[in-house]
Amino acid sequence: MASSSSWEVGTERVFVEIGYRELRRRERRRRARVRIERKEGKMTTEQYLATPETLLPAELAYGELRIAEAPAVRHQRLLGRLYLAMVPFVQERHLGEVLLAPTDVILDYERSLVVQPDLVFVSREREHIVLDNVHGAPDLAVEILSPHARVGDLNERVGWFAKYGVRECWVANIPKRQYAVLTLAKTGVVERRLCEGGEAAPSDVLPGFVTPTFG
Repeated sequence: MASSSSWEVGTERVFVEIGYRELRRRERRRRARVRIERKEGKMTTEQYLATPETLLPAELAYGELRIAEAPAVRHQRLLGRLYLAMVPFVQERHLGEVLLAPTDVILDYERSLVVQPDLVFVSREREHIVLDNVHGAPDLAVEILSPHARVGDLNERVGWFAKYGVRECWVANIPKRQYAVLTLAKTGVVERRLCEGGEAAPSDVLPGFVTPTFG
């Protein structure tokens, strides 16, 4: 009969071997994923959507995968306040749906352009674009500016929003404690209106919505 000490050693060896096999399996998956991402230096939208889910901010910029670090606490606090204020406003008026990041918004499937705004609003008339992801331009995209950008370049993203039909983009500037409501057209930003936290947003998409304070 084996002693308790030899049994413990044997059990520990089994756990080590199982742990090692699991690490090797994860590493093989990781390398396979990297090979897919590096194929021809670009990713397709299909490949991007097949990658493992992550809570880190990401976007696919015409085939280039960009991933950023997790946002700062101040960023998340304001995002939470915006979401908690906007959801009941939209639901009580039966206006549509509000979606929180990270939600993939596929602006151009064929050209591999996928973004993750901090917050998006899709009107009831266009609810058909909301499936597992948002397939097309939301009516409103909200971006929160903080000392460290989430992912990519904001001006570039605003240009994409305009090109693909987003009606408005709200930019919440934490350092300045101010909201900028950008009215968009195919040509770019056609109007820029400002408001402070606690004031009604000068918005054509969600008129009457009172923006949350910056805390």
